Amino acid sequence: MIRPADKFTMPRRYELISSVIRNNILNGRLPPGFVLLEGPIASLTQSSRAPVQAALRILEKERLVRRFPGRGYLVAPDGEAVEPLRRDIRELDLQISGEIDEALQNRGTWEMVYDAVEDAVASCLIFGEFRIIETELGAHLGVSRTVVRDVLSRLHESGLIRKNQSSHWIAGPLTAASVRNLFAIRAILEPAALRMAEPHIDYVEVDRVLRSLEAEGEDLEAETLDQVLMESCIARAPNPELVDAIARNSMPLIAANRALTRLGLPRDRIAIRDYASLFGLLAQKQIAPAAELLARYLDMMAERSVARLKIVAIVSESSLIAPYLTPTQQN
Repeated sequence: MIRPADKFTMPRRYELISSVIRNNILNGRLPPGFVLLEGPIASLTQSSRAPVQAALRILEKERLVRRFPGRGYLVAPDGEAVEPLRRDIRELDLQISGEIDEALQNRGTWEMVYDAVEDAVASCLIFGEFRIIETELGAHLGVSRTVVRDVLSRLHESGLIRKNQSSHWIAGPLTAASVRNLFAIRAILEPAALRMAEPHIDYVEVDRVLRSLEAEGEDLEAETLDQVLMESCIARAPNPELVDAIARNSMPLIAANRALTRLGLPRDRIAIRDYASLFGLLAQKQIAPAAELLARYLDMMAERSVARLKIVAIVSESSLIAPYLTPTQQN
């Protein structure tokens, strides 16, 4: 049972979602074999997919759900053998306690403004180091200090901001050296997770993406393909801590790539062709060669990302920095 949270101990959204699902598995309203899909759960809990993914990984670790060859997770307490039961979770009469429902509603406020703040912080990373002024952020958004703290806490969890020795919230800088370091970590962790995920990979989704690559080619976005690779392959590794580490490490790179694209820099078309080769191996269930190829591609992607980052030096930052972001003396 989740206790009523005060402003300093408000449970994270994925904890609330995992509690809802856990309670309904234990009380039998989510029967064995029920297929849990991220999208419907996100809709039910008025959430994004990220906390739903985290909640399902927690429940998998608790042996209440498990992965299977199709999409989603199966309700399977203690790993019991079950047949997939596909229904819309929103049609079930799930029990959601009043306190959890209230907490989900309360957390909706910060989620409504989070994306805008994340975009602003991502845009500043590539220009140097900035301090986030909490009072100015609250005034800019027109929200309370509690909401501001929830937003900053989520940004901190994602790895986009940190606290310095003076307990000030700091964003950036994302330098050529840090980009290379983050990609080096990716090249170690992601191929390892891909190998571990082999029995759990969603090959139906892999085939769908491969057909899309063959039909649409360079019209697809590299970020979209990266996300599919993560969700259908890498994130299915039976090691939640490893998956979380990969997600946190990748967040600054994903955010910076979005910011560079908004600045008008061209898409990484080489990456599209690389993904086509990678998904081709995955579709053939050649996981070991695919993992080796992924490591090589990430090394090459690091250098292309550094080259894109260098172009920022000639771009004026004045119109791209939010008013609540103040350059530090290190800029």
